[in-house]
Amino acid sequence: MRRSPSLSCVTSNCCASVSAPDMASRLEINFVRLLSRCESIASEKRGEAEWRLEKYVGALEEMLVALRKNPSKPTPEVLTEYTRKVDFLKGLLEAEKLSSATEKALANQFLAPGRTPTIANERMPATKTVHMQTKARCTGEMRDELLGTGLSGKGTSDLRNRRGLPLDERQSAAELDAVLQHHHNLQEKLAEDMLNLARNLKNNTLAAQNIIKQDNQTLSQSMRQADMNFEKLKTESERLEQHTKKSVNWLLWLMLILVSFTFISMILFIRIFPRLR
Repeated sequence: MRRSPSLSCVTSNCCASVSAPDMASRLEINFVRLLSRCESIASEKRGEAEWRLEKYVGALEEMLVALRKNPSKPTPEVLTEYTRKVDFLKGLLEAEKLSSATEKALANQFLAPGRTPTIANERMPATKTVHMQTKARCTGEMRDELLGTGLSGKGTSDLRNRRGLPLDERQSAAELDAVLQHHHNLQEKLAEDMLNLARNLKNNTLAAQNIIKQDNQTLSQSMRQADMNFEKLKTESERLEQHTKKSVNWLLWLMLILVSFTFISMILFIRIFPRLR
């Protein structure tokens, strides 16, 4: 199996980027270019002899590991998005290796495409477009298996084959299309309901967070007010204690003065008025 020149170039750039921390941006640029190339190849119709995508995805995994280990690695959100897209391409390759169209469609349902465009000029994430194309292709293969017809490469040939079928088979095909469309609508409605529930849950969580924050602020103010009241009460208690001590001292001195005055008065009275005989 030969190796693509572009893959060798990307690998050499990856090694050069990992050896120098200040070239992490070049490693990320090479990773984004290779990821965009893989998404472009995945969106095209490939034959069984196509081997580039699998090799490129392997190189993407190695470059992603190098990005994680680099000191100048991207933000965690960007790394998560890169990992999501690489996992999607790996799952797409594994789903294509399955034999049955039903198994391919089921595996395709569990694939999670990227949420943001890889390059700036993309209006929709390429992995999401690939996911939709793969889903439509698996649906067509399932319909062909159920109807017992061969795989059709184009929509016009499929329409001609359907017109050439007997009336009952055309009705069955129409019913199958209606059933598939109904399930597709149900899935979209379910996804929309889940999105609304997640949005409502987020709003309720934010409202509860605001209420808890206000309660914490009120509790903090109450605790500060209680501390201030305690300090004031302590100060007033000390003042009252000092005042009480002063009152007791003045009363004691007053009693001593009164007793002394009475004693001196009695002595003077006895001296001035002698005892009668």
